[in-house]
Amino acid sequence: MMRSLYSGVSGLKTHQTKMDVIGNNIANVNTTAFKSSSITFSELMSQTTAAASGPNAATGTGGTNAKQIGLGVKSGAISVAITTQGSAQSTGNPFDIMITGDNFFVVNNGSSNFFTRDGSFYVDGAGNLAMTSTGYNVMGWQVDETTGEIKQESVSALRIMSAANMTYPPEATTKAYLSGILDQNDTDVTSDAGKSINLNFYDALGYSYTARLTVKESDNAGVYSVELTKLLDSEGNSIDISGIEAFGSNTTLSKGTIVLDGSYQWDGNTLKDADGNVVATVPIAPDAEGNYTEEQQTQLDAIAKAYGYAGSTAEFLSLGIDSDADGALTASDSYIADLLAAGNLNSVSGAAADGAEINVDGRKIDGINLNFNTATGAFSGLNGTTSTSAIINFSALGGEFEDIVVDFAEMSMYNNNGTSTVTATSGDKNGIGSGRMLGDMIGVTVQNNGMIYASYDNGMTKLLGQIATASFSNASGLAKEGDNLYSATMNSGEFDGIGIDVTANGGYMSTGVLEMSNVDLSTEFTNMITTQRGFQANSRIITVSDTLLEELTNLKR
Repeated sequence: MMRSLYSGVSGLKTHQTKMDVIGNNIANVNTTAFKSSSITFSELMSQTTAAASGPNAATGTGGTNAKQIGLGVKSGAISVAITTQGSAQSTGNPFDIMITGDNFFVVNNGSSNFFTRDGSFYVDGAGNLAMTSTGYNVMGWQVDETTGEIKQESVSALRIMSAANMTYPPEATTKAYLSGILDQNDTDVTSDAGKSINLNFYDALGYSYTARLTVKESDNAGVYSVELTKLLDSEGNSIDISGIEAFGSNTTLSKGTIVLDGSYQWDGNTLKDADGNVVATVPIAPDAEGNYTEEQQTQLDAIAKAYGYAGSTAEFLSLGIDSDADGALTASDSYIADLLAAGNLNSVSGAAADGAEINVDGRKIDGINLNFNTATGAFSGLNGTTSTSAIINFSALGGEFEDIVVDFAEMSMYNNNGTSTVTATSGDKNGIGSGRMLGDMIGVTVQNNGMIYASYDNGMTKLLGQIATASFSNASGLAKEGDNLYSATMNSGEFDGIGIDVTANGGYMSTGVLEMSNVDLSTEFTNMITTQRGFQANSRIITVSDTLLEELTNLKR
């Protein structure tokens, strides 16, 4: 009689435990990444009142089974449905991350690693990626500063908002290219001033500059000159470029004959305008550094204008005469600037007695010649060679400037209705060597493999680290530690301190979503009903047993 009482008590206790499990599941129906639990029962033990016996051949009797009376029930196991994926809940927060698969995030409280499916993260005041609920640091792998790749070593806190990561360092431009159509009928190209092309670039400190390249025609078909004519800083101020020879120097282009405007009078030493006013008197020689006074420059401008080079005095002064008639212009030949410094313009071979007409053989430029195939319009090389690139030696300016290699291979000479479309682009065709300014971080993204990238306002991206995950051979063996955390046990398998890439076993991460609880309310309510009935039935066992005992005690009356 007493056995039934104790069996009923054990039934009440185990069903109460099951109700506790159900209650906890329902309480956490909206807990992020919560994993529901279930309980199984096992019989407690049995009292054997008669042991089993075997058949007796001598007497011809059969065997008998053991007589055992059960003594109740106990909780067999409480299992966690830890591998059952919860539904996704969209949050729009880029630091809310959900793992699809069986892996776990690794977090650390400063001394111990824990594991969680709760991917509700934020960036704390120190720049670390951390759990929103506990502040525990999210662990991952760092970037090798040498290679820029992830080093899958022991996990450590991911400090993605460090001072070093908030900006992207500047870089000097080292490459550029010109592309587009150069139309030989473009009035800009055929003008004395030439066609201007701007190349924007950066120095090593990230300061921006504009190099103005000028393309001019020549009397040789398919040949054009390219010179660096101006360098401007970001505020439009001119920078002195007299100390550099962009693309090289002493290259020449045929220019034919220059003729004095008939309204001017020139006797070889004095130039008068149409009104008879003296506007220039030679010799006009620069100082030791090659500079002219303001008065000298005014006279030179007047002479250049008289020969049709208004606004192009520098080009006028660079015109040369092959004085030794060897078919080439060199430093030993005569140039207009040299002739003016010497005293006149009518003392050279090919000039009229009064200097009114001068046959020039070329123009000295600080630049290069572009050569095009006149039959096909394709670019054929530089300075009569097959070379396609030349160097602007900005490093000669000192400071943080670096030389820029300019490629011209993408240019062509076609009819485009008198309009040239040539543009200059920093960097090569793959964007390498384009340079950049200092960049400020404008965003952070997490890829599906856990790699964290920062984007910057200078167009660059940077790998900041990778979120590591942990995988266990028996994830159900993990111990719950509260706060959506688990710890490793002897039956779950140990964490090796390194972790694995979430994609290694087919999983992936999704940003802007969180994993919801995997509690199924319909199942829980059904289990609640059966648990209630089981509890009621066990209570009836105690009630009936008590009634029987009462009848037994009443026998003495």
